[in-house]
Amino acid sequence: MVQKYTIFINEKPLYLTNEIHDQGELNFYFLEKTDIIGLIKKYFTNKISECYLFHPDEKQLIKLFKKKLDLEKAGGGIASNPEGKILFIHRNGKWDLPKGGLDKAETYEAAAVREVEEETGVKNLIITEKLQKTYHVFFRNDKYKLKVTQWYKMTTDYNEELFPQLEEGIKKVKWVKPEKIKKKLENSYENIRLLFESTLYLC
Repeated sequence: MVQKYTIFINEKPLYLTNEIHDQGELNFYFLEKTDIIGLIKKYFTNKISECYLFHPDEKQLIKLFKKKLDLEKAGGGIASNPEGKILFIHRNGKWDLPKGGLDKAETYEAAAVREVEEETGVKNLIITEKLQKTYHVFFRNDKYKLKVTQWYKMTTDYNEELFPQLEEGIKKVKWVKPEKIKKKLENSYENIRLLFESTLYLC
């Protein structure tokens, strides 16, 4: 079975794959033999914009990569209301989805609901579907870290005022009509675009 994970580094893709590619045409490396930190630094210094890391065992791909970096787990939601609008936040100059790190002993589901509530003020959230995980590498406290975010579809009947969590740098919270999502994603993150593509919102 062919497996591929997409990990974004500085908004550029690194692919984990168990499929052999023509090494003469691609930045193609063997996962277990590669200096991962050195490779990540090339992304952050714009010396590389795409590459493939290969391992033959599909079950080991993401496990082996996780071992190379400190891990941060997060939960997030694509929340919709009865009108079919989707809940977006605006932070750091980009449109994003509410999400955040897990507290100690917290589950992905609980973190996702809590973070959507805290970042937007929306209540009465019900998880309806478990979606994919997204991955990106960031630099903090002199370390490169891998953030793994588990996403969920959610619904709510909340129709009161929205409250952006200002202390988290959120400037706006907005319900967005489905036909307006593509426009918002033009000023968003690669992982968010990937998430919407995979959930068929953009079909």
